[in-house]
Amino acid sequence: MSLALEVNDLTYKFAESEKPSLININLRIPWHTRTLVVGANGAGKSTLLKVLSGKHLCLDGTVLVNGIDAFSPKATMQDGELVTTYLGTEWCHMSIINRDIGVLELLESIGLQHYKERGESLCNILDIDLSWRMFKLSDGQKRRVQLVMGLLRPWKVLLLDEVTVDLDVVARFKLLEFLEYETRTRMCSVVYATHIFDGLAQWPNQVLHMRLGRIVDRLNCEKDLSFVEGHDDMVDVERQAESNVSVSVGKVSSLYPLAMKWLVEDPHETSQTHVA
Repeated sequence: MSLALEVNDLTYKFAESEKPSLININLRIPWHTRTLVVGANGAGKSTLLKVLSGKHLCLDGTVLVNGIDAFSPKATMQDGELVTTYLGTEWCHMSIINRDIGVLELLESIGLQHYKERGESLCNILDIDLSWRMFKLSDGQKRRVQLVMGLLRPWKVLLLDEVTVDLDVVARFKLLEFLEYETRTRMCSVVYATHIFDGLAQWPNQVLHMRLGRIVDRLNCEKDLSFVEGHDDMVDVERQAESNVSVSVGKVSSLYPLAMKWLVEDPHETSQTHVA
């Protein structure tokens, strides 16, 4: 069986940039998994997700989604499901979200009638009122509408780039719970880049640490991560071969101390302006 995502020797450079934004990326994402991507601003998280989604064409290396080239027309739809769905922060700049248009109209325009049960479930999960008018909503409510629109049609690989930043803690918790259920019950996987680590201790199967365009640490949460008695901010990292790490974290059962340790130690290169 093919992997959800398989990336081999991927290097990517923006046309106007002297330095590559992604360097020698090799990645294996199995089905039924949730991968968390950690990295400072400029580490390459957003660029990686956009390449994986086919938004940035890359000729150096291979990117396979369900065994199919991510940049091939055949990679759009398989077995009645979207192959990849990318949800990022760009949506907040679209003029439609500030127009006097109803949420029900928006959802019907993208096929709510064909996915009615799934749409109703997502609206309940994210506490959305179909009578809402978009121009009256807060940023957090608009973000919830975006998520329902993006998740309405079933997908095989979901790529999330900082889309929970506007959500309150309850909506974020319910969303993560829904995504965990999806990956347990369907042949699908999620890759999630974020700077918010609360409530994520038990959520991911894998954690990737990116630094200046490279994956520098890979953490298999089942094998390599343990929460132990000790100071809340205790982090013990043992580096292994091929960027793998073994990690012990204090009893708070949070990934926040680990993320802080990695990011504080990361060097920063302000000239690399095109990496996100």
